[in-house]
Amino acid sequence: MSEASFDLIVIGGGPAGYVAAIRASQLGMTVACIDKRDTLGGTCLNVGCIPSKALLNASEKFAEASSGALEGLGVKISSVKLDLDAMMESKDNIVSGLTSGIAHLFKKNKITRLTGSATITAPGTVELTDGPDKGVFSAERILIATGSVPTSLPGIEIDEKKIVSSTGALALEKLPKKLVVIGAGYIGLEMGTVWSRLGTEVEVVEYLPRILPGMDLEVANKFKAMLTKQGLKFHLGTAVKSAKSSRSGVTLTVADAKTGEEQDISCDIALVSVGRKPNTDNLGLEALGVEMTDRGQIAVDADFETNIEGIFAVGDVIPGPMLAHKAEEDAVAAVEIMAGQAGHVDYDLVPGIVYTAPEIATLGATEEMLKEAGTDYKKGVFPFLANSRAKATGHTEGFVKILADAKTDKVLGCHIIAHEAGTLIHEVATAMAFGASSEDIARTCHGHPTMNEAVKEAALAVDGRAIHI
Repeated sequence: MSEASFDLIVIGGGPAGYVAAIRASQLGMTVACIDKRDTLGGTCLNVGCIPSKALLNASEKFAEASSGALEGLGVKISSVKLDLDAMMESKDNIVSGLTSGIAHLFKKNKITRLTGSATITAPGTVELTDGPDKGVFSAERILIATGSVPTSLPGIEIDEKKIVSSTGALALEKLPKKLVVIGAGYIGLEMGTVWSRLGTEVEVVEYLPRILPGMDLEVANKFKAMLTKQGLKFHLGTAVKSAKSSRSGVTLTVADAKTGEEQDISCDIALVSVGRKPNTDNLGLEALGVEMTDRGQIAVDADFETNIEGIFAVGDVIPGPMLAHKAEEDAVAAVEIMAGQAGHVDYDLVPGIVYTAPEIATLGATEEMLKEAGTDYKKGVFPFLANSRAKATGHTEGFVKILADAKTDKVLGCHIIAHEAGTLIHEVATAMAFGASSEDIARTCHGHPTMNEAVKEAALAVDGRAIHI
């Protein structure tokens, strides 16, 4: 049994955990970081954000090459063949390279790496109940950053073979003929488009009458039309009653959410993508008396501290969007507050991005939110069909929408469908962080020709002054 003492023990090696550990070390703390995996990076790096983006990129290039879309540019490709094993190997190499990079940063910052399952047995005490570093460790402060895990539906058991979560969908050994995605959120649509581009028939089942719940409705409806054109089939307003796997595949029984009328859908693989829940099991929180929210999240104060002194939490285990970049911001703010500095996260300015083709990026208020709040607003929309760089590169799908206060012109929200929308949104994020008006964006010189000019034109359009349309 090992024993050691630290200023801070971080439980979890994902985006929240490893960022917290590194920042705390930079601030002069002695730090240990505990994770069950042999590799750092958490769900995001190992079986989430990074491998999915690698497959999204690879599948997009395959679809572009095999569809004949390049022939109009004078690029003729006589034969295109999918090598799924090589694609998966490339994805794995990207992941291993990045996890090794984090391990190097831990060594550089003199962070103690501990592997095993952690339980907080008392304030300031953590026990590793298994793994190579099994033992008891103490710290002045403990930071919980254990992330989240996929949820399922009642009666549906994820086996990661035929009924899979996003983890299983990232590691399929052969191309399925048909894939059914249960849930039309970020993850389900990203993974659905990956396999659709590679040649799989994809159907999406969603209980709500729309896709991308919580996103701006105009954007969601436009995107659904784009995905339908790409070949995805949608069953909206449809509940999944059961999923039964057999040697030949999976049979889903679904029902109309209004009428209750049932039908069966057969497929090779069913992807369950209905959300995630905080990963707080077996941490010892109940025995300690740590307060939880009614949604199973850890309740924290403005300093990210729980009701138990010295125990903190960040990332997916506390309220807020379950996004890696939000978790990182939490982590930095929490450890800077521990060090006596000012730490703050503006949760109204956390971008949401869907990494499909085209991408969707959203920030701030949607039109539905503004209407519900009774806020008087103005809207500026500019299509990429009228953007010269988009025309030159063939990425003319989508638009930029900017929402601004009708009286003050302060930008309240921005929503983009476009190639590289996730990059474009950050211009507006910076502007909104400083309380910019749409006129501030409109009067900022934008390089020509760039996709960013569409952001400027949308800002001009708030007052009906768009030039290039």
